[in-house]
Amino acid sequence: MSKSPFFTNWNYPTAMRVGPGRIAELPQLCREMGMATPMLVTDPGLVALPMVQAVVERCLVAGVPLTVFSEIKGNPTGKNVSDGVAVLKAHGCDGVIAMGGGSALDAGKAIALMVGQTHSLWDFEDVGDNYLKVNTHGMVPVIAVPTTAGTGSEVGRSSVITDESAKLKKIIFHPRMLPDIVLLDPELTLGLPAPITAATGMDALSHNLEAYCAPNFHPMAEGIALEAMRLISVYLPRAVADGNDLEARMQMLAASSMGATAFQRGLGAMHALAHPLGALYDKHHGLLNAILMPYVLCANRTAIEEPMSRLSRYLSLPSAGFSGVLDWVLFLRRDFGIPHGLADIGIGDGDADLVAQMAAADPSAPGNPLPFSADAYREIFLNACRGVLCEA
Repeated sequence: MSKSPFFTNWNYPTAMRVGPGRIAELPQLCREMGMATPMLVTDPGLVALPMVQAVVERCLVAGVPLTVFSEIKGNPTGKNVSDGVAVLKAHGCDGVIAMGGGSALDAGKAIALMVGQTHSLWDFEDVGDNYLKVNTHGMVPVIAVPTTAGTGSEVGRSSVITDESAKLKKIIFHPRMLPDIVLLDPELTLGLPAPITAATGMDALSHNLEAYCAPNFHPMAEGIALEAMRLISVYLPRAVADGNDLEARMQMLAASSMGATAFQRGLGAMHALAHPLGALYDKHHGLLNAILMPYVLCANRTAIEEPMSRLSRYLSLPSAGFSGVLDWVLFLRRDFGIPHGLADIGIGDGDADLVAQMAAADPSAPGNPLPFSADAYREIFLNACRGVLCEA
């Protein structure tokens, strides 16, 4: 029986094992990484599923017993990380397998970072040269296994963790947080419910779209983002329509990883707003980006007409230019049943001033094509609450 055409190995941006069924290689990969007693970090929704139970049993049979930690919120918190570190130390684990969506991947990477540190997690926030405080000898290796196609955290060098006391999402960064090995196995994403497929897929789109529009000079990232958006335009509707479409699932995993690779160029106002809204209201990050997307595009219109013209041609959209891209985004949202405004998911405009101030201070804000003030963010937020869009 011939292997899938998607069965391959990549070494960019890290070692990646790609293709259906690659999860079977996990015990051998653990041994290659020197992991004798790794900890599996996953989320409460996955831990009881046959998929995770099969991984635990496969590793046990192969002589690699796993300790399972799943006490992770949808927006992982500092306490989730410290609790995970305590479990890892108590069981003498020597590595982390981060398996799940963005929350599990981010938490797993942060746990692996914090095992041997004397500083607080927040001392490693991505500000200035804070990463130099990390004792790299105190970190343990990470194997990342995404089960959704959205955040691309499996190829990221950071984790987004909520500081509950400050009600802020903070980016924890170190170059060595990039997982040592990634397993991109589309079989693990088969059957994911359509709403989650859509929200995570729109998250992947937001990463690529914001990276593509960012003003920083990084042609490699720009090219990756452009092709990833083509993949999303073709395969996300297929994955939403048929959760068992293996080709669509594989291409969306690739597009998700491409997004997190591309956003080294920068993110922007979508994420600058989604981060505080996630911290304040504990809403799904991908869904927030999907709702915010057209409002941010409209606010940036004067600065992105030219790249939107190129994007519309590359995607062969029915209409050209900015209007064509905006129409496409709105069509995707309608087709996927994504709410039009923030009010539809229970976010009102009462915290407009606070949200605006937090967005203007967010680390993603400098990557936006236009330098938005807090007043500008307030206007975007209010438009998103009320469903008021610019004319295409």
